[in-house]
Amino acid sequence: MSKPKFYITTAIAYASRKPHVGNVYDIVLADMIARYKRMMGFDVRFLTGSDEHGQKIEEYANAAGKTPQEYVDGTAETIKAVWDSMNVTYDRFIRTTDPDHVAVIQKIFKKLYDKGDIYKSSYEGKYCVPCESFYTPSQLVDGKCPDCGRDCVDAKEEAYFLKLSKYQDKLLEYYNENPDFFAPVSRRNEMINNFLKPGLNDLCVSRSSFKWGIPVDFDPDHVVYVWLDALSNYITGCGYDPDGSSELYQKYWPADLHVIGKDIVRFHTIYWPIILMALGEPLPKQVLGHPWLLSGEDKMSKSKGNVLYADELAKRFGVDAVRWYLLSQTPFAQDGVVTYENVINTYNADLANTLGNLVNRSIAMTNKYFGGSVKKPAALDALGQELADACNDTVKKFYEQMDTWHNADAAETVMNLAKRCNKYIDETAPWALAKDEANKEQLEGVLYNLLDCIRVLGILLTPFMPDTGAAIHAQLQAAETITDMDAAKYGAADGYTVGTPSPLFARIDAVKMLEEIAAEQEAAAKAAEAEEEKEGIVFLPEITIDDFFKVDLRVAEVTACEPIKKAKKLLKLTLNDGTKEPRTVASGIAKWYKPEDLIGRRVVLVANLKPAVLCGVESQGMILAATDHTAEGEEDVKVLFVDGMTPGSAIH
Repeated sequence: MSKPKFYITTAIAYASRKPHVGNVYDIVLADMIARYKRMMGFDVRFLTGSDEHGQKIEEYANAAGKTPQEYVDGTAETIKAVWDSMNVTYDRFIRTTDPDHVAVIQKIFKKLYDKGDIYKSSYEGKYCVPCESFYTPSQLVDGKCPDCGRDCVDAKEEAYFLKLSKYQDKLLEYYNENPDFFAPVSRRNEMINNFLKPGLNDLCVSRSSFKWGIPVDFDPDHVVYVWLDALSNYITGCGYDPDGSSELYQKYWPADLHVIGKDIVRFHTIYWPIILMALGEPLPKQVLGHPWLLSGEDKMSKSKGNVLYADELAKRFGVDAVRWYLLSQTPFAQDGVVTYENVINTYNADLANTLGNLVNRSIAMTNKYFGGSVKKPAALDALGQELADACNDTVKKFYEQMDTWHNADAAETVMNLAKRCNKYIDETAPWALAKDEANKEQLEGVLYNLLDCIRVLGILLTPFMPDTGAAIHAQLQAAETITDMDAAKYGAADGYTVGTPSPLFARIDAVKMLEEIAAEQEAAAKAAEAEEEKEGIVFLPEITIDDFFKVDLRVAEVTACEPIKKAKKLLKLTLNDGTKEPRTVASGIAKWYKPEDLIGRRVVLVANLKPAVLCGVESQGMILAATDHTAEGEEDVKVLFVDGMTPGSAIH
């Protein structure tokens, strides 16, 4: 009898830099689910990988002095190394630069174009470079990207578009017929109310303003835009081909579960289903939009200096301890929080005190009182029956929670059984029973009950902490049951001959470790500062003389100057730029200059900068200034004056 299939994927990691621990939650969560499904008897295929195209990658590569391919080769290896360091059991790590993926993406684009679902037009509007997303002005939030909150830039270029609007009603019908498509279900209302009801705009699926992407083979001025390229990895990674898909694809598609962060739910529940509808392919069964893992109260960001890395945490706490923290402390529908203090507290409470202590003293008592061997009792007393029932109830509840992806709840359920076992030790007091030979049979039953519950704990913990599950069963000498969830029930073993007890997790001195971490962070900051001084000035990427001549620098005289009431940092300058009309510029120099310091002075004006409204003032250009730092580290700004020059004079 063939096993039922289960195809699980993660969002592919953007190949810009090393993933932080918040990114790693995605892959560890998917790995936990994949391991659980294998243990439940499923034929699992697990896909992950890296997203390697786009304007941002091209810019990073240029800044690093590398070709885009060289750049992503390095970052893809870094991503893969981080995944591997977390003991992740994926079947394929797909790269969007893989030749098989590239070839199929070109075929997908051509198929949708031939169908009329992709058409050529032009785009004009707002574009977020970090998110690689286009927006209409009405979609912006306070003038910024609705997803990441950063500034958007004006964009205008020729592009191909996918007819999302054509499939809007069909998608809504799919939502209604498949209520389990969203997890959590609250994401469904967000998509309907925020995007479907207002009406879908057709999706830009090519770019012509940069070159780092998969070329549109019938129009080489265009490259395939990131979302059509990246999302399609879920089918290219298991053998899809418009000209005839492989047996692998026929076996595993549709995906049973896409594991993604909540910030990209829209792309996976609107854009991706419509792409599949246009291709005539089945839709995935479910999309799990998990919450974020925050650093303190904020989303992790290098610019905020609050980034933690999973592999570095693992060097300090161990891989399984990091996996346990991520999976046990991130709720199903609420953001989790990671700090060193929280990791240490969870480690000590769950792993050292509750689990580690239970396993160590149970095996030690078995060796001490019975030479390491106990057999299954013929009957259970009241306390034994209560523990056996708690064990079986735990397994039932665990299945229900794991089958609905409530990993933190499932982790709590498992740890509660460990706590119940510790309570059972206190209730039965084996050390007291051992004092009287008449209690030997009862004592043997107590130790069997503990060991059998520990065996079940080892099975249930394996998807979360695979090495720990194996270590528990090795000490019980019951390793043959470790990969089989069917064995997770009380009384499955006739008896135990245990090995030598070995501590699973040594308790951490929290104060000492936090002091060590603080000292290391301080030393790292000083080293970075010294390296920065050593390296000296870091210049922007080279430009051509043609690029420079696009900037129109002119002499301008400050004829009037006043503060802007709505902004403490800004001064409103009225300039004579040599023309008949005065020019207004808003400049963030109020901290360093008073209006009277500037009136009558001649400054350098960027005359052809596109106007922008700053705190209600339309700024028609900008003036040049130099930025430095004082010995105390305070920022210091000096305006560049060119007194004596005629307003309107060109600066070359």
